[in-house]
Amino acid sequence: MPTRFLLTLPLWMAFLACAAAAPRSEYKAPRAEYKIVTASKTGTYIQIGRDLAALVAEPAGIGLEVLESKGSAENVQRMRFEPGVKLALVQSDVYQAFLDEAKAGNTDADNIIRPLRLIMPLYDEEIYFIARADSPLNSIHEIKNKVIAVGPLGSGTALTSRTLYQLMFGEALSSANTQYLTNEEALAKLTVDKSIDVAIIVAGQPAKLFSDMKAEARNYIKILRLDDAAPETARAKKTYFPAAIRATSYATWLKSDVPTLTVKAYLVTYDYGLQSTVGNLGRFAESLCTNFDNLQANGHPKWKQVRLELPALGQGWRYYAPMEKRMRACIARRSAVAASAAAQAALPPQRACTEQEVVLGICRR
Repeated sequence: MPTRFLLTLPLWMAFLACAAAAPRSEYKAPRAEYKIVTASKTGTYIQIGRDLAALVAEPAGIGLEVLESKGSAENVQRMRFEPGVKLALVQSDVYQAFLDEAKAGNTDADNIIRPLRLIMPLYDEEIYFIARADSPLNSIHEIKNKVIAVGPLGSGTALTSRTLYQLMFGEALSSANTQYLTNEEALAKLTVDKSIDVAIIVAGQPAKLFSDMKAEARNYIKILRLDDAAPETARAKKTYFPAAIRATSYATWLKSDVPTLTVKAYLVTYDYGLQSTVGNLGRFAESLCTNFDNLQANGHPKWKQVRLELPALGQGWRYYAPMEKRMRACIARRSAVAASAAAQAALPPQRACTEQEVVLGICRR
């Protein structure tokens, strides 16, 4: 054996001994950093996004940055193309509009919507038709041929406004009567320079935009009511659903409930195939299910209207399979626990043993 090898052998043995004695540090993958697109800072979407970041993503070990946007239509685009955006909040009529365009042969719409997937339905968003307090308008179906602010270009509100108008009156809202404005700009145009007649705003109640208003707000604005007797209402209900804006949501300035229409909000993602992303979103789905009670207890009041379920979807709508699998399994476990607890509660209460049963050793408590 070469002398050089004999001289270095003790050094190798010492090295191996140290390596064996050293504690092994487990490899930890870097924390996933994702983004969710919501809507304006005064809307409900952004608050829902913040709840998901704090109460769902954080427990799952995922950093979730909550981004403002113009709304649902822009969210679909950003969900599809913007790096890092893994989640989006989208109105049901906006999602359906993309599907309809794709079905009609629009290749751009097909390219955008085809790989998108649903995580779960959330809640109904109320549609506010706002007029000046002194306006002769009182009902939603009276807005025909009025100058209307329909939300910013690229927003879900803009699409909802135009779709509703088309449904109610059988004709498109004219460009001359349409203004694409943010909610804040629309209220200013409505009440200060009075250059518009109506502002349409879509937001789940209580929306910060309205809940921050003082009692004096009723001197400047009012919410138009849905009239069930109007034929325009029957046509609108083919796509939208009746609801009420509750006075309790805006107790400082709204005196009574106002009937209106709603549109459903969905949590949306992409049909990801990368293993790390699939795993991260699977953990997010599990956390969404297991922390659902916390969301309802400590999140925005709209969470109380969300049902933890994955209902059947219409044609062209699909859940994201990896998240769907995790959520259905979790929902089933929760249902089993609830059923067991209900069965236990239904059992007759145990009676106390008599002294004689104790003496005879036949006490069966």
